[in-house]
Amino acid sequence: MHDFQMLNYIKDTIQNMPNDWLKLTTHRLDIYNEKLAKTQFITQFESLYESNDSSNKSLSELPTAYDYIRLGHPLSSILEWTIGKLNNLNAENVISFSSETMPLLAILRTNLLENRATKILYTDTLPKGFNSDLLKSVYNYNFEVEQIENLETVEAFEGTTILISKQKSIETNLQHKHIDFYVNLFEGLGSVLLVSAETKNSFISDIQHVRRRETIAMTPANCLVALEAFTEQKAISMTTNEVKNHKTEVTSIINNINATSGEALVASSGLSMQYAIMMGLVDNAQKQHPGKAIKFVVPPNCYGGTNDQARRVAACSDNVDIVDLPVDGDNDMVNSVERVLTQIANEDAVPYIIAEIPTNPRVEVPNLEQLKAALTKKRKTKNNQDAIAPVFILDQTFCPNVQFLANDGILSDVKTIAYVSGSKFPSGGKCTAGYCVANAKAEYLIQPIATHLEISDNEATGLQYQILAEQLPSMLTRIAEAYKNTRDFVNYIHEVLPEAKINFVSEDLANQGFTPSVFSLDLPTKGNTSEEREAYKRALNLKLINQMITEIPNESKYCVSYGQLKGCYWTVPATSTQGTTKEGDKDYIARVSVSPDLDLEKHKSVFLDFVDDI
Repeated sequence: MHDFQMLNYIKDTIQNMPNDWLKLTTHRLDIYNEKLAKTQFITQFESLYESNDSSNKSLSELPTAYDYIRLGHPLSSILEWTIGKLNNLNAENVISFSSETMPLLAILRTNLLENRATKILYTDTLPKGFNSDLLKSVYNYNFEVEQIENLETVEAFEGTTILISKQKSIETNLQHKHIDFYVNLFEGLGSVLLVSAETKNSFISDIQHVRRRETIAMTPANCLVALEAFTEQKAISMTTNEVKNHKTEVTSIINNINATSGEALVASSGLSMQYAIMMGLVDNAQKQHPGKAIKFVVPPNCYGGTNDQARRVAACSDNVDIVDLPVDGDNDMVNSVERVLTQIANEDAVPYIIAEIPTNPRVEVPNLEQLKAALTKKRKTKNNQDAIAPVFILDQTFCPNVQFLANDGILSDVKTIAYVSGSKFPSGGKCTAGYCVANAKAEYLIQPIATHLEISDNEATGLQYQILAEQLPSMLTRIAEAYKNTRDFVNYIHEVLPEAKINFVSEDLANQGFTPSVFSLDLPTKGNTSEEREAYKRALNLKLINQMITEIPNESKYCVSYGQLKGCYWTVPATSTQGTTKEGDKDYIARVSVSPDLDLEKHKSVFLDFVDDI
């Protein structure tokens, strides 16, 4: 029987799978084709299934499904493939989420932009965080909700019909010709969205984009729970031991690190956290400054996810706009902040500034006293009224050890919210969870942010809290040790390749506490035209990365991350972290992330070989 064959194959697969499928947060780019994300993995996985090959060797040789597990990963892809098989759907028509509400929000977003009506049907209860009033007033989504007892009562609807139901096991869905989407809720795990075969294909890419930017895929650990329950043909059960204790412990550690005392929020990823911050601030602005325009000020070349998500939020509201904040290279953050805030004050709008310190990928730190002066300066509107003071939303991922938020900190007089991607130093790359905390002046904003974290159902999972509780206590030590290795490597590169331009913090900034362990490397180039020089440099970037990962395969890795426990990570921001950034703002340079634990002398030796070869 086909289903029995599949059940046994999945059982063998999860017994033989590579450990990296469960443990890694970031995967190899050298065996990854982003245009074929998930598809290439599933195609080759299906070939193994057809030949009944579930050996560890064959599974290990499969291409990268997604470069970063927030977007998806091998186990989410296999879970989706399995559910697709059970329901005679292509794997691309099945999308898993760590959140119960985000599949709904993804559909509602597309329908808002395409002016399409939505009917939400449910059999038991709506997801816990579902808030009709705020989804309509803050997100601008339009929908109607109806509880039904059985599918026989479902009628044709001029628009999109969604059915929400609670599930306790992985099984075949009851399907109906008038239902376009099925949202299956798995308590403690997240949800799985089934897109009917008749639904427009464009919906699928739109929904995947929401999973990429505003939430995360069902986590590897939770996908494994679901797949194990399927192979054992039993109901899914989750243990929630110690979650409350881990949560309390993590909150306490975050406050100690940041010298704060308010509530700390922990989300399933850094971008999940940013989404709750943005929507919470939109909500607050609507209440505190009704009718006024909201301006999110964002560096155009910052981390691509930050940039893309901000513009996606603005696209859903006529009252929200994005203002560019040039911060790198020939631009100065302080001057840009001064100019932009003066412009926004003149318009009597609400200013929210999102910025990374140090900047990414150029690793630059502005003059903090001047930045403070620009942010605290009293400004007037064109009608000579007091302008609204800005809120500074600080992405502190590169330097989570710096106490910007302390009562005597440099930004104590500025309403400041800091957030950090937990997949970097906080967890050492063991999970994606991110956190945020505010200084005393901005503490009142944490409550609306918490409300929207609940609406998106993007709070960290129990396992993510556990990992952070284990890893955060050693974070400051790991940051210090990684910085020492990075400084050593940077100094060596200066010595053997002085023509290269290295973007890294100065010794003076390091003495002030800015001790990142990432630097960007602009390699020397040659050619008769600017096009030839750019092409040569891009090829040289890849030559360096390939040499490192080939000669030091156990430590050097071509992937996107930072703050890892071991080894050295290499990437080119323009083709990875800046994927959705405008082409003119992309950085075709090598970005290098150094850990506290690596064979630095070996890395120096291979780099010297690279230099000798060019």
